[in-house]
Amino acid sequence: MEQFVVGSLENNLYVLTTPSSDEALLIDATSDEQSLLDEFTRRNVTRVVITHGHHDHIGGVGALRSRGVKVLVSEPDAPLLDGYDATLVDNELIRLGSLALRIVATPGHTPGSLCISPEGIKVLFTGDTLFPGGPGATQFPGGDFPTIISSLRRIFATCDDDTLVLPGHGASTTIGAEVGSLDDWVERGW
Repeated sequence: MEQFVVGSLENNLYVLTTPSSDEALLIDATSDEQSLLDEFTRRNVTRVVITHGHHDHIGGVGALRSRGVKVLVSEPDAPLLDGYDATLVDNELIRLGSLALRIVATPGHTPGSLCISPEGIKVLFTGDTLFPGGPGATQFPGGDFPTIISSLRRIFATCDDDTLVLPGHGASTTIGAEVGSLDDWVERGW
């Protein structure tokens, strides 16, 4: 896995590769800067999974699609993109060589927010669903605080405490570092 921090909102993009495949998968597509596109071409990125349809996570979709990269997004967030190639559903597996990536529907930040969980690896790519210190923002159109809390309860119930959380912005954390604060987040209301 390689991480790139790009754009004015300092989005985290992740490129996943495996020894058993000559192709790579990108998580989110915030920028269409030529140098970034060249890096993804060099790594043979063939697919991008969009964690949610906000502008800062989809800005590079058009440029990537023009290079033949397939765009995968949840059905509820698909209308937020200018174009896509396939929709994803909860619990779907995406294969990258010998690696299986499980799609976890986590609505709340947007109706179609999702997380990505590599099978057998204690890592969770959370987009804007979970950050160190709390859930993603829910005040934007389509956001819903009780829904994101339900999504977090699901994540906390199914992930081990030592699962590494890799969010769409900022620093990483672990499930164990965040799970004990859930009631505090509910009480504060954000």
